Amino acid sequence: MVSEGTVLYENIKSENIFKHVSIAAPYLQLVEEMTLYEFLNFHSGLKNWLPAVTTTQIISILELEKATHKQIRYFSSGMKQRVNLAQAIFSNVPVVLLDEPTTNFDEEGISLYRSLVNNFCKSRLLIVSSNDKQEYNFCDEVLDMKSYKVDLN
Repeated sequence: MVSEGTVLYENIKSENIFKHVSIAAPYLQLVEEMTLYEFLNFHSGLKNWLPAVTTTQIISILELEKATHKQIRYFSSGMKQRVNLAQAIFSNVPVVLLDEPTTNFDEEGISLYRSLVNNFCKSRLLIVSSNDKQEYNFCDEVLDMKSYKVDLN
């Protein structure tokens, strides 16, 4: 994925960073008492969706139409991971952080992940944290943290 453009740095107060960054990680909890539709609408009140994207469209893209009015507590781990990714990727922010994005995914979920990245992350900074090369092999730049380790012996 190639990204070009101008990066503008501004002083961002720590309490406003959430307006510029979204994150998805397998350990982040969803509000399980809410239905899928309620949760996504709640989230869109905190961070707007990308232009021209609606909650209904997101549910369709995730292929979770049958679960629209189901409480998230009854979702499989793969369904929860789809929602987790969606709330991060569809948020209208310049920086998207994804930690182990295909955790709990089967081949269909991995394909969805690739599609979401290809279709909705091109004009933003995307940082993928993973030990699984299939989760980041499309990235132009890779930081291998092993090369920064200090040998204490």
